[in-house]
Amino acid sequence: MVGVVRGVFAFSRLLGPERSGGLGAALARTFGPLLRAHRTALANIRAAYPEKSEAEVRALALSAWDNLGRTGGEYPHLGRLFDFDPDSTVPGRTEVDGIDHFLSLRDDGKPGIIFSAHLANWELPAICAARFGLDTTAVFRAPNDPAIARVLHEIRSETMGNLEAARQGAAFAMQGALEKGGHLGMLIDQHFTRGVIVNFMGRPALVNPILGKFARRFDCPVHGVRVIRLPNHRFRLQLTPPLDLPRDPDGQINVQGAMQAMTAVVEEWAREYPEQWLWMHRRWRVPAKASD
Repeated sequence: MVGVVRGVFAFSRLLGPERSGGLGAALARTFGPLLRAHRTALANIRAAYPEKSEAEVRALALSAWDNLGRTGGEYPHLGRLFDFDPDSTVPGRTEVDGIDHFLSLRDDGKPGIIFSAHLANWELPAICAARFGLDTTAVFRAPNDPAIARVLHEIRSETMGNLEAARQGAAFAMQGALEKGGHLGMLIDQHFTRGVIVNFMGRPALVNPILGKFARRFDCPVHGVRVIRLPNHRFRLQLTPPLDLPRDPDGQINVQGAMQAMTAVVEEWAREYPEQWLWMHRRWRVPAKASD
């Protein structure tokens, strides 16, 4: 099976990033609406945008499939997609808004936390960190299929810095990275069964509290980073200034409040470019008793 996956990726490399991404988008737009996840996407969009017509809801879901398929088609080309050079006078595929924040994180001698979301091609920030020497451990969730997981790990290892799979015991490795003055990067926009409740797009949702816990323990800067898909196969990375997180009366960062603040940033991102967010995920799964 690994050989088959490698063959698909080799074919994608021959096509180049634009055609490979376009093929992935076409396949996703064709077959995505036939999947159960499409019903999830439609339900999520209807709940988030009750004012939209059914035609608008379906068009948005189709655009989200387009972005997901395009992202999949771009995986074999991740190293080529990120070509930002601050000294170049010729625009590349990628531009970075907030590179000074990246450099400040790199040079301040402190640990730091960076959260993100499944927007546009969400793999690019980890590549940016590696290219500019920012010591970052990217926490990722491996695909369920072992063959795909293996090939993706190989691609990520070629272009990114430290990688840590989301698994039992990963928290110790994440803590160790911060204790050494490193940085953590993590996507926070998916359901976490043992999470804390936050408000996301007007509904309660569960979010992994680990970044809030680390922010409280290390009292370190917390930034958000997102990717925006631009016309003509280009991307923009945006790194926020450090968030001013809520604190308890004793002056320590409040974990639930911190996660709510980060989630509010993610909501702002997703609402600005809803066609680039992953609506197919069952994000809102809070037990009735927990949300009371």
